[in-house]
Order: sequence, then C-alpha cells, then structure tokens
Amino acid sequence: MAGRFAPRPTRTTVRGGDVVAPGGVPRQASPAAGRVRRWVPGGVLDLGLVLGPLRRGPGDPTFRVDADGAVWRASLTPVGPGTLRVSAHGGEVRGEAWGPGAEWLLERLPDLLGAGDDPGAFVPRHRLVAVAQHRRPGLRLTRTGLVLESLIPSVLEQKVTTDEAYRAWRLLVRKFGVPAPGPGPVGGRMWVMPAPRAWALIPSWEWHRAGVDDKRASTILRAVRVAARLEQAGAMSAEDARARLEVVPGVGVWTSAETVQRSHGAADAVTVGDLHLPGIVGWALAGDRDADDSVMLSLLEPYAGQRHRAARLILLSGRTPARRAPKMPRGDIGKL
Repeated sequence: MAGRFAPRPTRTTVRGGDVVAPGGVPRQASPAAGRVRRWVPGGVLDLGLVLGPLRRGPGDPTFRVDADGAVWRASLTPVGPGTLRVSAHGGEVRGEAWGPGAEWLLERLPDLLGAGDDPGAFVPRHRLVAVAQHRRPGLRLTRTGLVLESLIPSVLEQKVTTDEAYRAWRLLVRKFGVPAPGPGPVGGRMWVMPAPRAWALIPSWEWHRAGVDDKRASTILRAVRVAARLEQAGAMSAEDARARLEVVPGVGVWTSAETVQRSHGAADAVTVGDLHLPGIVGWALAGDRDADDSVMLSLLEPYAGQRHRAARLILLSGRTPARRAPKMPRGDIGKL
C-alpha cells in the first residue's frame, strides 16, 4: 500500500506490489560465483509478486530484475552489506549472495520468499477478492527482517508524490550508500543504502537537493539515532514492532504499517491514513470511491487478521476508480 499521489504504471505498491519477473528463461551464469542456497517452496511462488513491494520505483538502486526473471537485492544486514540474486526454475528457488552479509541473506531466504506466510488462512468474502486470489496463486507476503530498510523509504514517501519519494530515495542511496558487493546485474551498478551513521551525517543542503523537507529529514535522523533499538523490533511481533516504531516522533500509523508489511510480512497491517487506499477498497467492494478510513476498515472487517492481504488482492484486481487530479501540486524544494 502507499500514501502518495497519482499512481503511475511503474508504481509497484498501488498495483499491489507486483513487478514483471518473467520466467522460463535459462539462468545466465554469474560473472563471479557467490555463496549459493537452493530451496523448494511449498506451492506456487511468483517472485515478482512476493518481492515487488520491496522495490521503490523503477530506478531503485537497491533492486533490479534481470531479463531472465531473476531478482537482485542489495541490503544492509546486521553483519554488513550483501547482494542477493534470487531465481526460480522448475519449482526450485536458487539464491546466490555476495559480500559480508551473504550468509545472513541466504539463511533468511525462505522468509524473504514467504515461507512463514500462511495464504491458506485467507478466506475470500467477496467475489472480486476470490477471483484476484485465484489469478495470483503465487502471492506470498515477504518478511525481510530488516526494519530501517523499510522504514526510511516509507518516511520519504510521507505526503509527497510518488515521483518525489522515489527520486529522493534514488539520489540519497546513490550518493551516500556504498556499492553493492558482487558482480551485479546487467545494465547498472547497485547500491546498498547508507548505514545509520551515514544517514546522520548527510548535510542539510543534500536533503534539500533531494527534495526532502525538514520534517521528513528530521524523522529519519531521529530514527537512525536509535537504529539498534528499531532493528531489534524485527524479532518482535508486528504489533509490538509498530508500537516501538511509533515512539519515534514523525512515525505514525501509516508509516509503521508500511514498514512492518515488509519487515514482518504482517498480514493484518492494513494501511490507515492513506490518500488512495480507502477509495480503492471502497470502490472495489461497495462502489464508494469517496470511502474514508472508517468505511475501509468496516469493509475489511470480515478479513480481520488478513486485512493487508485482502487489500493487496483488491489492488491486484485492477478494479480502481477513475483517476482524479492530485489534491496537492508537486513541489521541488531543491529549486527553492
């Protein structure tokens, strides 16, 4: 889910977190071998659906998709930077990783691909949701176990257009992050997001150039000062993790939900406070494009415990109201 303006075809979150990850093409050999893990998922698995919500725009320097459908991710793990390449062929998943964080990433590969998720617990209550579930059998909810990795871009996405948020993430990661270890995909270098201290040392004018206002920048700075405490929330329940995140001034219910959906695979963490989601859910389930949060929550009540999954399926159904003009004009504080 997301709380930005004017969904575009490249926006992964508003479409339910799907990226095109074609399959059936033989895997290309990597230029430099990394550590490898093979895993057989129980049932159908769609890499694009599972990992799509982790992509922050088409130019995300931490996320790439190969022509053969393999997904690359660059992450800052608790033991250092790591690059992970995930491909699926013949019912088997192959993970290959490089860098100090390679073993950490491979150890958690099943969780990343939804091994801890239980889609069988979901019972559709609306025909539209049932059809969407039938058409997307490979949907699983990812769990990265990394909190800041999801928190910081979610803060950047607060109350701005999609393009503004993605641009800020792209510029800041490329300028203050580190090159991802390993060979990388064809077509561009990848980057690992900055470490907490690097975020803390970004000068005010660089936030300004990236189009990030003082409020969002200050929220990120407060979060990275307690980075260790926030990362500990990765081992907590989603509810306890949200409570800890919301202690940080500037992190509210919208941001905490967006974070734990990815870090914890939280099936019930429905995004409240979103600009678009209530209207999309209201339109899909009741023909009400002007639904607010209270109406949305009422409509999703039959899915208690699985409301985030229900909302994703609604987004993936494609049944959305006609677009309206943004209520807030796009701004660029970097030009002020």
